[in-house]
Amino acid sequence: MVVYFVLAMTLFFGDAYEEVMRKLADGLVFLRSWDDDWHMPSSAALCKARARLGEEPLRELFRRVAVPLAGPGTPGAWLAGRRMMAVDGVQMDVPDTEDNEEVFGRGKTHQSLDDPYPKVKVVALAECGTHTIVDAQIGAIETDERELARALLDGFCPEMLVIADRGFFSHEFWREATATGADLLWRVQSMVSLPVVQHLPDGSFLSRLADKAQRQRNRRNQARGTGTAPEGVPIRVIEYEIGNRGRDELGPIRLITTILDHEIAPAVELAAAYHHRWQIETSFAEIETSQRGSYRVLRSHSPAMVRQEIWGLLTTHYAIRELMYHAADFDSTDPLRLSFIRTLRVARRHITGQAGFSP
Repeated sequence: MVVYFVLAMTLFFGDAYEEVMRKLADGLVFLRSWDDDWHMPSSAALCKARARLGEEPLRELFRRVAVPLAGPGTPGAWLAGRRMMAVDGVQMDVPDTEDNEEVFGRGKTHQSLDDPYPKVKVVALAECGTHTIVDAQIGAIETDERELARALLDGFCPEMLVIADRGFFSHEFWREATATGADLLWRVQSMVSLPVVQHLPDGSFLSRLADKAQRQRNRRNQARGTGTAPEGVPIRVIEYEIGNRGRDELGPIRLITTILDHEIAPAVELAAAYHHRWQIETSFAEIETSQRGSYRVLRSHSPAMVRQEIWGLLTTHYAIRELMYHAADFDSTDPLRLSFIRTLRVARRHITGQAGFSP
């Protein structure tokens, strides 16, 4: 019952604890499914019940249900036979308690002042064509995103194309990610050394991604004219510019990929695919704006309950997105053309009338 309560709490975010429980229980009471002596629990009792439940059941529930959904014909979900996935992070405000601040930290504003609330960081793996988040890691605000993303590597698999922004790139993390068998398409910083090994007809070029020691050996070999092939991991580089970018972003966008064959995935298709990374930003916005509500702080006053609440948010968001996917598939429609907020309202209306208790 408490698992259901936590899930309902993340769907009716603006309602008090007793009101959320009333929405769950009224249908059962009306059908005389519960004993007449049962009374609505208080907020304090519901808080204690959440604490007894802990975070693990919600975490495990999310792990079991959240899987990629896109079928072979789903628009915007595939490139060259690879399922497009994206990795990114989001920050959420949590209640201002000593425990939350100690575990998660507070962060800084743009004026280098302390944030008014502690913040939790969530790094997630999402399917671009359906907006479904299929894996996530929760950590403190100061935790490096690569550290949290490293725990997502178990979700990478062959026949995936995982897209990430330049904040996730490092030589070590790139090697760890390629070892999963998934193909990668990541943006990199302009200072990353990417020597041209071979120009390709589509405008991209082959290169070698070398660490510091390998770059030094490459320079020595080049100076000596040994003719030795450069050391490093083989990659393909795509560079392009966008005309309406701001002055602070001058210079080309540089992408690197493990897909070396330009005929399988031409440069223009990879450049277009990179911008599907923003689909995960839309998933976060659906949770933060539509589901939780803009500028609202999570309810939970302890770190374990914060994590429990986030697993509940991710699970109910996935359930809504899965409902949208099946509705779109039934009508041969792009699932991203359906309205998330309207589907959320449909789910809220139906949940209060259900009397069954099977997930």
